[in-house]
Amino acid sequence: MAVEYFTLVCDDVPKDVLLVDPGASPLDVAQVVRRLAGLSLWRSKALVDQAPVVILDGIPEEAAGIAVAALRDAGAQAEARQQT
Repeated sequence: MAVEYFTLVCDDVPKDVLLVDPGASPLDVAQVVRRLAGLSLWRSKALVDQAPVVILDGIPEEAAGIAVAALRDAGAQAEARQQT
């Protein structure tokens, strides 16, 4: 009996949204984090103060791009990374 190996290819690789730096207005960034992650404003502010930190993990690439754009619009430095 022969042993067969298969490689699974996933088109939509999960992404993590990383907040690198909150920028000049961390409260504005905290409000965006609150909207994206569904956290309280207090928890969002505490998370922003811990930058660099992962805000969202294991989300689809398209949603990660939207989240990164929203964070950047608020003045933060953010990026989407392939989930490790």
